[in-house]
Amino acid sequence: MIIKDNITIPQLSGEKTRRLYIYLPPDYDEGRERYPVMYMFDGHNVFFDEDATYGRSWRMKDYLEKENPALMIVAVECNHEGNSRLCEYTPWSFREKGLGTIKALGDVYMDWLTRVLKPMIDKDFRTMPERAHTYICGSSMGGLMSVYAIAQYNNVFSKAAALSPSLWCAPEKIVQMIHNTAFQKETQIYMDYGSEELSYNKKSANALRRVTGAFLDEGVYVCTRIVPGGQHNEATWERQIPVFMLCLGIVS
Repeated sequence: MIIKDNITIPQLSGEKTRRLYIYLPPDYDEGRERYPVMYMFDGHNVFFDEDATYGRSWRMKDYLEKENPALMIVAVECNHEGNSRLCEYTPWSFREKGLGTIKALGDVYMDWLTRVLKPMIDKDFRTMPERAHTYICGSSMGGLMSVYAIAQYNNVFSKAAALSPSLWCAPEKIVQMIHNTAFQKETQIYMDYGSEELSYNKKSANALRRVTGAFLDEGVYVCTRIVPGGQHNEATWERQIPVFMLCLGIVS
């Protein structure tokens, strides 16, 4: 079952609402147990093609209905106005040709997610609120935020999946952040890129090497993968769902 609701983030977009998607396992209404939770970025692209920006979602619903993992998913729609999505999904300001200056609001977003949204979800639903059972996942800029979250909010999240993460935005700062983090035991991260997207984005390939090495240096369990034929789109990310779910030990 997927609950669609509206939510506001006053710190970022005032009273304007955005969609909140909450996936509950089929046996949730039986009231027998509590569930781990995965928080996801770009919630409009996660479940339904009709809601997706480019008409193609991750189709996460199909995977969940087929595999039926004991897992809740909470996914929040991004801010679609101008460069607002880029601002909310980066912890560090940057300039990029064709985009101009992107002002970092990622810390504000994550403060809201961890201090407002997560407590609300833990209060209203039968979650397993502990760090060991709280995960985060995203792609592209959402992938960058997943890397950021697993480090800066390591007391909240134990596992992260970062698909095609926009590491090119600030590789030096990402590596420094990782080296400055005292990671808790059993921290896990999955990162991947499609081979096709790396063919035209050498900065990401170099950043992936450095970020992977930094995580390894700090004792984080890392799974890094280059997806043969993979591109920077939802169809490729959908195909990686079973891979990162298995790599992170969310399913067996």
